[in-house]
Formats: sequence, C-alpha cells, structure tokens
Amino acid sequence: MPNLNGSAGQNWRWGRNSVTETDKDGNQYQVYKNTYNYGTNASLSTEIPLFTGFELPNQYALAKLNFKAAIADLEKAKEDIAIQVASAYLKVLLTQELKQVAINQVELSKEQSNRIARLFEVGKASPSEVAEAKARVAQDELSVTQSDNDYQLALLDLSQLLELSNPHLLSIQKADTTFVTTLLTPPDEIYQYALTNKPEIQAAQYRLLGSEKSIRIAQSGFYPKLNLGGNWGTGFSSDLKNNFGTQMRENRNKSIAFSLSVPLFNRFATRNRVRTARLQHFNQNLKLDNAKKVLYKEIQQAWYNALAAESKYNSSEVAVKANEESFRLMSEKFNNGKATFVEYNEAKLNLTKSLSDKLQSKYEYLFRTKILDFYKGQVIE
Repeated sequence: MPNLNGSAGQNWRWGRNSVTETDKDGNQYQVYKNTYNYGTNASLSTEIPLFTGFELPNQYALAKLNFKAAIADLEKAKEDIAIQVASAYLKVLLTQELKQVAINQVELSKEQSNRIARLFEVGKASPSEVAEAKARVAQDELSVTQSDNDYQLALLDLSQLLELSNPHLLSIQKADTTFVTTLLTPPDEIYQYALTNKPEIQAAQYRLLGSEKSIRIAQSGFYPKLNLGGNWGTGFSSDLKNNFGTQMRENRNKSIAFSLSVPLFNRFATRNRVRTARLQHFNQNLKLDNAKKVLYKEIQQAWYNALAAESKYNSSEVAVKANEESFRLMSEKFNNGKATFVEYNEAKLNLTKSLSDKLQSKYEYLFRTKILDFYKGQVIE
C-alpha cells in the first residue's frame, strides 16, 4: 500500500543580512541591514512501492498464517481448560457419592449399635460389644466428616477453575453416570483423526508455512526495488508583497519521481537473513514432528489408561457383588449369634472398601473415555 505523509513549518528570521537595493539610477547593490521576516510552508508526500521483490505479498501471507496459529493456540487453551473442568467436575461427583456411601455406613452402624444395646439390656450382649459398636459409629461419623471435607475441596477446585468467588455459588446437578462399557476405538484410528483436527498440530503447521514465507521475505533483499513518489507543497514568505492566501495559492509546486534501488553489496546482510530464516524453517519442521510424536504418545497413553480403567471397573463390580453377599451372610450369622462383632465389622469394612473402589474406578473410566472422546473431536459434556 502507498504511504502518505504531511508536514508543515513556520520560521522566523532576524538579524543583519545582505540585502539587495537599487539606487536612483537603477543600479543594484548589496548592503547589510537589520532584517526581520518569517515564512510558512506545507507539503504532502506519497510513495507507492511498485516492486519490492515480492516482500509485501509474502509479509501479508505471513501475517495471516501467524493469526491462524494464534487462533489455534487459543483453541488449544480452551481444550485444556475443558479437560481440567471435566476432571474437576467428575471429582465433585465422585466425592459426592463417596460421602453418601459414608452416610449410609453411619446409618447401618447406628442400627447395629442400637440392636446390640437392646441385646445388652436383656443380657445377650457383652459390654465390650456395646463399646465396639459405639466406636464403630464414631469412626464412621469421622469418615463422613472426612468425605465432606473432600467434597468441599473438590467444589473449591471446580469453582476456582470457573473463576467463581464463592464455591457455594455452584449448583451441582447430578449427572447420569450410568454407562455400559463399549469397545474402545483403536489408538491409530484416533490419531489419524487428531492429526488433522487438533489445534496444536494446526498451529505448528501454520508456523511451518509461515517460516517458508519468512525465507521468501528474506530473499526479497536480493531483488531491486522500484518506487513511485510524489510531492505537493506550498509556502509563504514575508519578503514577498502578496498576502498569505495569495502566496499559498500561487506558490504551489508538484513533483513526481521514480526511484530504483539495486542491491549490489550490503556486507552479506541479506545472505545471513536468508540463512537464519532457513534455520528457523528447519526448527519449525522439528517442532511439528515433535508435536505429532507427543500427540501420538498422549493418545496411546489415554487409550491404555482407559483400557486399564475398564478392567479395574469390571473387577470392582465383581468384588462389590462378592462382598455384598459376604456381608449379607455375615449379618445373618451375627444376628443368630454365630459370628462375633469383629467378624461382622470386618465384612462391613470390606463392603465399604469395595463400594469405594467401584466408585473410584467408575469415575476413572468415565474420565479416561472422555479423554479419548476429546481426541476424537467430540465435545466433552
């Protein structure tokens, strides 16, 4: 594009100066006198690049590529935040369910403690069994307190990610976390999709293309430059008799010129710029290759993590069913006086642990599969 510049000036001059005067015979001569005069000038100038060795179109293309790379970086940041929020939200749901498990265990312990207290009143339970039952209730209530603390901390983490001033402003809607394990998409198939759609790869590709434009820009220094210039100006001087307006109209001047600049020798500056640009292009190529390798590694890790989480969840389901049956049988034996409170409590603790493990493996599986969905381009919900 052409440029346009304007300028204006005002000057004052005084002191002894050589002045031309004319005698009565018409002869001119020089004398020195004290003088005072002033003047005004104004001008407009423009320059239009006609040929710059293709520097300007390459600069425009580079700016567009840099803008696209910045947009891709922004999308990558959004995706990272989405993963963090999803992880924090699932942690809130997990701690919420673990808290409910702990509350249920307190209710169960209280019922058993009340039953043992009634048996003690009729002489069918020992004082030690009553004390053990009360201790179990207290321990389970402590677990509820700890679970509630974990839940509040999870809420705090989520609210901070969402930049809320108060975690209590969050209204957690219980999500439907029921699911059926399905066959996981192979990692190579996920990678092929991610390779053309993930913003970190796109940003690296844009910067690689931009480095090619930078080489072209540096090479433009080997070409001559042709410019078209124009100038318009006017001025006023107090030495002349005409008034300001008249002089500004009559003293207008215009000019137009072509200028050609041919690079002959610039101490190898252009050559060095080209070499630097080529090194940067090589570096950007390495960065793109590294970004692809990192992406493939992340997808592989995510796939194996999801596979391990699925296996862990299936095992935890089996463990819960086994411990539920074991606790049911132990409850019957304890109620019939064929098992001690210690044995009953051990079965109850095993069931609690298996329920907790199942919940943790459940949300671990949900999170890992969401990560795979993320690499497949699906919105994390």
